[in-house]
Amino acid sequence: MDCKTKIKELRESTGMNRKEFCKYFQIPYRTVTEWELDNRHAPEYVLRLLEYYIQHEIIKKENMEDESV
Repeated sequence: MDCKTKIKELRESTGMNRKEFCKYFQIPYRTVTEWELDNRHAPEYVLRLLEYYIQHEIIKKENMEDESV
């Protein structure tokens, strides 16, 4: 999967818009915009780290919701 598609997929999986995503992960807005427009490419390790973090945060949130029920 190319960088453009992957970063957009990761961002959308969080339910955040671009501004929120950038603020949360402390990535400059222009950088993410350039990645999503396919003008620049994020290093592969950045994509892997973002994916790992998002997956584990989602799992954490789901576990917390299950405990409160």
